Formats: sequence, C-alpha cells, structure tokens
Amino acid sequence: MTIGVICAIPQEWAYLRSVLSGAQREQIAQTTFDTGELDAYRVVLAAAGMGKVNTGLVATLLADRFHCHTIVFTGVAGGLDPRLHIGDIVIADRVVQHDFGIIEDERLAPYQPGHVPFINPTDRFGYPVEPELLDRVKHRLEGFTLPALAAAAGGTGTPPRISYGTVLTGDQYLHCESSRTRLHDELGGLAIEMEGGALAQVCEAFGIPWLVIRALSDLAGTDSGVDFNLFVEEVAISSARVLLRLLPALG
Repeated sequence: MTIGVICAIPQEWAYLRSVLSGAQREQIAQTTFDTGELDAYRVVLAAAGMGKVNTGLVATLLADRFHCHTIVFTGVAGGLDPRLHIGDIVIADRVVQHDFGIIEDERLAPYQPGHVPFINPTDRFGYPVEPELLDRVKHRLEGFTLPALAAAAGGTGTPPRISYGTVLTGDQYLHCESSRTRLHDELGGLAIEMEGGALAQVCEAFGIPWLVIRALSDLAGTDSGVDFNLFVEEVAISSARVLLRLLPALG
C-alpha cells in the first residue's frame, strides 16, 4: 500500500525528501516524484508546484499511475481564524474552493465545483474528509506535542496548537485584511491555501481518502508576504512532523 504525499513549494518538500529512504526519482509532466520509505511506510513524494491545476494533475498521477490508496497534502497556509497564531497546525475536516461559483451583483457567490445553480444544482458545498480517517487522525494525535517554534520563526514560546476545521482553497495568494475577515466570517475557514480543494475533488473522483495538513506561515493580511518569507521554512517542518506522526493512521 502506497501513500501519496504532495507539497507545493521547495520549503515544504525539503525536509521530507531529506528523511526519505531508498528514494527512486521519476520526472513526469515536469513534476518530480520520489518513491521511497518514510518510517518504513511506502510513499511517493511529489513536488507539485502551487495552485489547483498543478495539484489536480499530480493527484491524478498519484492515484492512477502510482496507485496510491491515500493522498496527503502537507505544507503551509495563511491563517484566517483570529484565534490562531503563526506556527499553529490546521488539519482540514472539510475543504471549500472559495473562488468557484457564480458572479451576481459584481460579487462571487461560492458554489460547489462542477456545478452551477441553474444548470446542475446541488445541495453540496465543499468536500468533507472521510470520517473514519479523521477519527484515526485525531486518535493518533492525542497527546502529541510539537516543539515550540523559535522566536525568529514566529514562535510565542508555547507549542503549536493543532486545530480541525474548514480550509479554504483558491488560486490567489491572500494579502488583504478585509478579505481575510470576510472569508472567515462567511465561510468559516480556519486557514486559506491554494491546493487542498483540488486534491479533494480528484480523490473523490477516484474514490480514495485524502487529508490536508497545514502549518500557518502567515495570517493572510497585509504582512503576509513578509511573514511568509521569514517563517515558511521552520513552519513547513512542523507540518511534515505531523505527517510523520500520522503515517500509521494513513497506511
């Protein structure tokens, strides 16, 4: 049984690649795939690049060509919930593509991907994580504590908090306080990123479980670009450590 692991950017990928044993590399569709073992679990680690199209392409290859039975995205995200801090971990129990929908009165009304209200309406909104998988994840992380981040990496002196909730996906980097507040208030997002919704959509089509693990590198406001560059490397390692802890629940 093989677990697919997707990262978007080199900072998310580097730590996992450094601890991957027996790696064999392939290049497919300008994407790097490394097959090997993490803690004796067979994985395919893929460097996808940013955005939904890249993730959809890579997830399809992991499911169809590499026959992965579960696919996980691990990496960083922007925080939406004001109760969360840089370095905190958000594990999706649902993902929503906030940039898919219908434009009315000069504003986007989000809707389920692949549907339009007056063509093929649906009551669905977002993609939930498989309940049994989420239960195993929560059980595996009971009592698990990550080391506190260094102050230079945005640490507050306390271990990062692990939360479960809605993660929003869209093909934009959020650098706007008012949009951050609106997306949190209207869609209940804890974090925002650019890939998880595509992973969920592809995995649902193949009928395989998926999981999104995100460490907060910034708070998606006007300082997000500066914070991202300062904190991304150490924060991404925290997300990777959560993945390593979860391997027994995924395999």
